[in-house]
Amino acid sequence: MTSAPSVAGLAAVIVALHVIGFGMLAAGAVGVGVGLTAYTLGLRHAFDADHIAAIDGTTRKLMAEGQRPLSVGFFFSLGHSTVVFALAILFAGGVKALAGPVGDDGSALHAVTGVIGPTVSGTFLLVIGLLNLGVLVGIARGLREGGDAPVAGGLLTRLYGRATGAVRRPWQMYPLGILFGLGFDTATEVALLFLAAGAASSGLSAVAILALPVLFAAGMSLLDTLDGSFMNFAYGWALAKPLRKRYYNLVVTALSAGVALLVGGVELAGLVWERAAGMDLNAIGFAVVALFVLTFAVAAAVWRFGRLEERWEAR
Repeated sequence: MTSAPSVAGLAAVIVALHVIGFGMLAAGAVGVGVGLTAYTLGLRHAFDADHIAAIDGTTRKLMAEGQRPLSVGFFFSLGHSTVVFALAILFAGGVKALAGPVGDDGSALHAVTGVIGPTVSGTFLLVIGLLNLGVLVGIARGLREGGDAPVAGGLLTRLYGRATGAVRRPWQMYPLGILFGLGFDTATEVALLFLAAGAASSGLSAVAILALPVLFAAGMSLLDTLDGSFMNFAYGWALAKPLRKRYYNLVVTALSAGVALLVGGVELAGLVWERAAGMDLNAIGFAVVALFVLTFAVAAAVWRFGRLEERWEAR
């Protein structure tokens, strides 16, 4: 059963964001170039590796619990966008003193948020990655013991459930998205905030300033929601049959664990290592998306042409 809100509800909100954002753009509230840049930054930011890892890992967890969490990416992106909205509202309200700290990489504001964001997201992803490794051991053991063996059990299952129990419904990704968004040190968010700061200092109207985060949120929510929906489809295929579930989960859990550990490790290392801090999470994110799509395509092909279920039953 599909979790609330419905697919129609998600689509309505995303379409509304696009209509409002591009309506402001068409009305001349903000320049076409600036507005399209904000929208493009939102699209691109959805491919940040921390977004992909958090959305896909949580989607897999909730589906394993019997849910159909289509809105995981949607709520995560809205929470993330809330941070940008809050700053834009401050700019629109005349708090132009923030323009300097936002645009200055060496300001105290950047120093604080540059620690909070990576610490929260990096720790969350490392915990997910380590626990997925434990679940991976359980899945592998189940395959060795036979098709009806438990996927994972005992202490690992209880530990995983407790550690990730804070997110039991898709909407709970909203506050997590806010926490991830507090570290607005990625290139895309900084670029958008530069645009907002420039709009405030140049005397543009409040509507013009608010058009930027609306367009940003429209682009990011579109792709983050599609990401969560794709993972629902992929895991739905895997859950259709018990053996297929174990076979596909073995591959995807290994991939999810590796991605979460890699991204979480990079983010935490970036707090103390300059080279790690300079790594492009967008590039990693694109690679992760490609890996998930390729993994699903290869898994489906091997399952179909390798006749794994027939060979398993014969054995």
